[in-house]
Amino acid sequence: MAKHNDTIPIEVCILTVDHDIKGTVHVSKYTNTNRELTDLLNDKERRFLAVTNVEIYPRNSNQPPRRYNFLEIHMDYVLMVHPSSQVVFKESSKAQEDIARFRELRNKLSHTKPF
Repeated sequence: MAKHNDTIPIEVCILTVDHDIKGTVHVSKYTNTNRELTDLLNDKERRFLAVTNVEIYPRNSNQPPRRYNFLEIHMDYVLMVHPSSQVVFKESSKAQEDIARFRELRNKLSHTKPF
């Protein structure tokens, strides 16, 4: 797939009724940075969401993820899309431990007195 100079890749998590999907979508670099995904998803002309570097995790199953270089997802099946940087998977005990340590550190810092 050719790289486009007019787009920015964003790693996302896409939720559908049956699957959790991780991948990369490409948004216009000329869009306001706070609205990149919103503008892409609200485009009335767009019926499919193009995703690259895809991993599909079936819900309610312990099957390994399926991987694809490219996938188009019909917009009617998309429940939610958000940047992967904001994703915290509850299944990951490591992530839960990191969150607990962060909260403990934040509490300690908020109770320290300035010099």
